[in-house]
Amino acid sequence: MSLFIKKPLEQLLTQAGDSDKGLKRTLGAGNLIALGIGAIIGAGLFVRTAAAAGEAAGPAVVVSFIVAAIGCAFAGLCYAEFASMIPIAGSAYAYAYVTMGEFTAWIIGWALVLEYALASATVSIAWSEYLNNLLGGAIPYQWTHSPFETSLDGVSGIINLPALFILVILTLILIKGTQESATLNAIIVFVKVSIVLIFIVIGWGFINSANYTPFTIPETLPGHEGWNEHGWGGVLGGAGIVFFAFIGFDAVSTAAQEAKNPKRDMPIGILGSLIICTILYVLFSYVLTGVANWEEFKTAGREASVAFAIQKYMPGYEWLATLITVAILAGFSSVILVMLMGQSRVFYSMSKDGLVPKVFSELHPKFRTPFKSNWLLLIFVGLFAGFVPGSIAGDLTSFGTLFAFVLVCVGIWVLRVKNPDAVRPFATPLVPLVPILGIIVCSAMIFSLGKETLISAAIWMVAGLVIYFSYSKNHSNLRKGN
Repeated sequence: MSLFIKKPLEQLLTQAGDSDKGLKRTLGAGNLIALGIGAIIGAGLFVRTAAAAGEAAGPAVVVSFIVAAIGCAFAGLCYAEFASMIPIAGSAYAYAYVTMGEFTAWIIGWALVLEYALASATVSIAWSEYLNNLLGGAIPYQWTHSPFETSLDGVSGIINLPALFILVILTLILIKGTQESATLNAIIVFVKVSIVLIFIVIGWGFINSANYTPFTIPETLPGHEGWNEHGWGGVLGGAGIVFFAFIGFDAVSTAAQEAKNPKRDMPIGILGSLIICTILYVLFSYVLTGVANWEEFKTAGREASVAFAIQKYMPGYEWLATLITVAILAGFSSVILVMLMGQSRVFYSMSKDGLVPKVFSELHPKFRTPFKSNWLLLIFVGLFAGFVPGSIAGDLTSFGTLFAFVLVCVGIWVLRVKNPDAVRPFATPLVPLVPILGIIVCSAMIFSLGKETLISAAIWMVAGLVIYFSYSKNHSNLRKGN
């Protein structure tokens, strides 16, 4: 039987409609938009903005955000069509099963582990660092770092307890129920968006228009000789940097089987969250590069860029720097929450297909959430967060995300050719142009990742192939005729 055996679209739609035995449908359009914002706005807004301005774009980082958003929009439009057509947990994995077959679906499902699970671990480590900074370093070094890390004073880490703490708390909330998780996420989103808006409103009055001249980095400036480090080439280079601040909107599609009216609400959730975040990003970057000169972000800015700008150029508002740290913690929390939820839903869908053990699709008798999958994920992610340095994951999360984007864009094109008469509550416009542009943009970003990242990703994918041929292929429900 072919490796590329496809799941019939009708079978997937029947599975999606079985809400009595499956996941509980509790999410409305507002919940889905909040989930998207929760996944998108993390520390990326506060860190990547200054990095892109200082390294490549200068004040034109505002345009870089728009370019990156357009690139994400191509993939977002494709996700929206799939999510409205096939309202089932599993996201890109489920879409690939229908359009490109089981083998491709497995590959993308395995790649999504890089996006969701490893991202959860990496962000929880960063959450630990920011919490300790907020507490003035009250937690000893050895209890906030892995055994592979040593401080400048020679103190070796033992375990990252704060990272484990936030993972346990958020896992318990996810097990309790999707609506409860969405409610907490909505509260977190309100907090961090409010703080972002406060910075934009107050910071607007401290803008120095001279900081916008020149708008792009001059070609003659030392240290910016590369084509993507000055001028409009630098704007494109900046777009590659800030792209990572957009990662997460696709996680909305993993909740399709828990949406009350997925045909209407899924496109609203995916595209609505992307539009709202783009507007916030553009306004935020405009104010930040107006308050402080972009050249300062090459040294004094970096990760503390916003706090630096506030403390140096906004006298009397030092309290806002503390609020920014709170916003970053809130942002991290919601990102972890949505990523853990997304990973458990992908495994839920893969388990229902027989490609991973049944334990991943067993639902809690009361809460109807994949609680065993949540516990297993906590162990996997917790081991990484507690005992491995955050830098190890590197750009692997970005690889998994971009790879999923490419295959979703390919899938839309394939389904339009193979099944043109299927009901599409939301249709991606200008097919095949939009999918092709999405494939080109995302593929270019994949190849721009470092050599080490691509090698690590290749090793990860080989491990996935071993699992597929030794277990998944033999347990596939589709191959068994189930």
